[in-house]
Amino acid sequence: MCSSKSENLSYEKILYAIEPSVYIVGAGPGDPDLLTVKAQKLLAVADVILFADSLIPEQILELCRKDAEIIRTANQTLEEILAIMIDRVRSQHKSLVRLHSGDPSLYSAIHEQMHLLAEANIPFEVIPGISAFQAAAAKLKVELTVPGLVQTIILTRISGRTEVPATEELATLAAHQASLCLYLSARHVENAQAKLLEHYPAETPIAICFRIGWPDEKIKVVPLNEMADCTHKEELIRTTLYIISPALSANKGRSRLYHPEHSHLFRSSHN
Repeated sequence: MCSSKSENLSYEKILYAIEPSVYIVGAGPGDPDLLTVKAQKLLAVADVILFADSLIPEQILELCRKDAEIIRTANQTLEEILAIMIDRVRSQHKSLVRLHSGDPSLYSAIHEQMHLLAEANIPFEVIPGISAFQAAAAKLKVELTVPGLVQTIILTRISGRTEVPATEELATLAAHQASLCLYLSARHVENAQAKLLEHYPAETPIAICFRIGWPDEKIKVVPLNEMADCTHKEELIRTTLYIISPALSANKGRSRLYHPEHSHLFRSSHN
């Protein structure tokens, strides 16, 4: 049986006692208040912070230990970053947070990091974060899955320097007319608009979301056929998310879940 002293250990104290490890942490879209509680606690105790400084606002560093080693990685290669991870964890026995923007499962290039860390026998854990599409939907005050209108969300990008598989070409995905969240595509906006117009009506509302969660964020809602013109007018090149969805103009639609005529495990119908 655990002693009362052990039972009263705070989560922070437990973290101080953890074995040296790498924590791949999703920092969310930019607003420090949108970090998960676990991310905040890890930042507060980690010995080393690898900071993707071109994508994450510096305000997040205010949550770190005052004596933490902060290493900026915007100008570093994967090999250089991996060498730091191995040195700090294996050689110096330190805990290390690798901060990524958004959620690590989306366009964060962690697949190869995890593979190489596993090959080097370096323990690691992944902590999810809020993605830009979720933060943008909250700002827009919309649900991207409206009953009777749209029930699917597609997260994708257009081919550029990094190609997408042929089966995932934008025109193919646009055929579903789902809520489509388009990342990493501002530099190819004319091509993206043309492919989307093959399947979505020209008047379909789209949200152009720039640096969501940052102090200088911008959100513009325009018809699909104005997508490229608005992007150029606002001089948006990077850190831009497009949401193309009939849900942006929805004014009706009700979920069955809370309908009085709908029964389920926890509630009988009110017929």
